[in-house]
Amino acid sequence: MQKQNTKGYSEKTSLTIGVPIHWERHFLLWDDVTGLHSHEPAHPAPILILVVAGKEGLRRLALELDQISEKLRPIQPDKMIEDFISGHLGWVRSVAINPSNNWFCTGSADGTIKIWDLASGRLKLTLTNHIGQIRGLAVSNKHTYMLSAGDDKQVKCWDLEQNKVIRSYHGHLSGVYCLALHPTIDILFTGGCDSVCRVWDIRSKTQIFALSGHDNTVCSVFTRPMDPQVVTGSHDSTIKFWDLRYGKTMTTLTHHKKSVRAMAQHPKEEDSFASASADSMRKFNLPKGELLHGMLSQQKTIINVMAVNDEGVMATGGENGSLWFWDWRSGHNFQQAQTKVQPGSFDSEAGIYALT
Repeated sequence: MQKQNTKGYSEKTSLTIGVPIHWERHFLLWDDVTGLHSHEPAHPAPILILVVAGKEGLRRLALELDQISEKLRPIQPDKMIEDFISGHLGWVRSVAINPSNNWFCTGSADGTIKIWDLASGRLKLTLTNHIGQIRGLAVSNKHTYMLSAGDDKQVKCWDLEQNKVIRSYHGHLSGVYCLALHPTIDILFTGGCDSVCRVWDIRSKTQIFALSGHDNTVCSVFTRPMDPQVVTGSHDSTIKFWDLRYGKTMTTLTHHKKSVRAMAQHPKEEDSFASASADSMRKFNLPKGELLHGMLSQQKTIINVMAVNDEGVMATGGENGSLWFWDWRSGHNFQQAQTKVQPGSFDSEAGIYALT
């Protein structure tokens, strides 16, 4: 990512939420007795650009860290929302950012994928090939490829040098809800309403495995270079670890009582991950899947998405438009925010669907 100061984008940073989010590095110091924390922020004061994607489209917030209250605050006190990025004609269901941090892409219920400039938020390109909601997007860090998946059962590989689809992956029997790219090899994972996570060879379009075992929609997936190389969450309230060598289940976690719609792994600490459902948030170790601790389910909504940055700041987005920030290590919720609907819209239109 790039860091925004008052003159423009220049310094390096490491957190992306919604899409472009820029945050000065800081440290959390915790008191073992009181459980309270304090910040030691670097200078100058951090500036954060947050784009939240959901039912109401794309919203960009300009925030900074108040070094006294240790809270994020709007740069303009009377204007939490800096601007509303319009362009899609339907709910924005997915977001991904390219590895070079120059642009981000969004997938919508209008069936289009739009590519936006990261710094200015201006629309650069619109891609059309899907005929339904686009629920999953991923950008390759090795090739000029973007992968997309949607309710039309289609999984597509786009060549961004030609701006067209070069491969389609056929096999899902219903809508595709999530996808993930393996970090080291050219393998793609997709999960959907057919209760299966499918494993694809990106280049040959061959389906390597159909990982079956869930009893309901596979709605979240992440992958890692070591076993278990793929982890899936489902509407059946379970999380499964998979052996990629044999295409079989290694472990099934049953700690949640409701749909596991979101999971996140720390980008540097590969020995743990967090998961979220409507009733709770939990953190597990890897590779065994032992429960480390739960987090208070104060958000009291369906959590659709979650993400964590290098410094251990985790964010969760809810169906009611709530955006909460947590400390990764302790599970402490240190700040809350709420999106606002556009004039003339219902409060139920505030849901957050994309957070990465």
